[in-house]
Amino acid sequence: MTLTALPDFPMVEPGDNLLEQILLSLTRAGLSLQDNDVLVLAQKIVSKAENRYGYLNQVSPSEEAIVLAQQVDKDPRIIELILSESNEVVRQRPGVVVVEHRLGYVHANAGIDKSNIESNPDNPRVLLLPLDSDKSAQQLRAQIKAQTGRSTFVIINDSAGRAWRNGTVGMAIGTAGFEPLVDMVGDQDLFKKVLEVTEVAVADELAAAASFLMGQAAEGCPVVLIRGANLRSAETGSSSLIREKSKDLFR
Repeated sequence: MTLTALPDFPMVEPGDNLLEQILLSLTRAGLSLQDNDVLVLAQKIVSKAENRYGYLNQVSPSEEAIVLAQQVDKDPRIIELILSESNEVVRQRPGVVVVEHRLGYVHANAGIDKSNIESNPDNPRVLLLPLDSDKSAQQLRAQIKAQTGRSTFVIINDSAGRAWRNGTVGMAIGTAGFEPLVDMVGDQDLFKKVLEVTEVAVADELAAAASFLMGQAAEGCPVVLIRGANLRSAETGSSSLIREKSKDLFR
């Protein structure tokens, strides 16, 4: 399996055609898409293309947001955006609010971020997650098929922390074309023991590998091509990766 970060990817603006930018970047790298390739896109470029900006001067904090902002030492306007993007607050401490995002992910600050985006000090803005990451991935996959004839897989990834480990890793918040969670219950290990609980978060493992190439700062590599992943085709999205609340021991 090989992973290649696409070079010279342009800064993405609202309304940009991501597929055109991806194909141009592939051409610059001397590459072309093949069947069963995986394209991993950083969430930021998807959100930017979809104009998922929140302008703080246009936000009126609720009383709930004002109270929570005081508790966590954050701008109440950002807290209002976090609450509007969330189903519930899971945990909080000064500097961070962990929520269940409206799409089901448990995320710090609802995935809202201000890094790697241009912002006017007189009208500061932040970037929200896509409205529907699975739909965004599915649409890109369909566009690739229509324009190139290739059957590919798509992952939209984002960086997130974990309840029991330090540091952030890439995780899939949108998938298209393959099984993101592979159930291996009933398979046998090397010693013929039957696996009883093993499920493999394939999409998250690929997202984390791609995220390592993308970087977290000024690397400017928001798209990674993965070849040779040998995925199981399926018309499912990323929801299977989200653990049910009743089974989540950290909630």
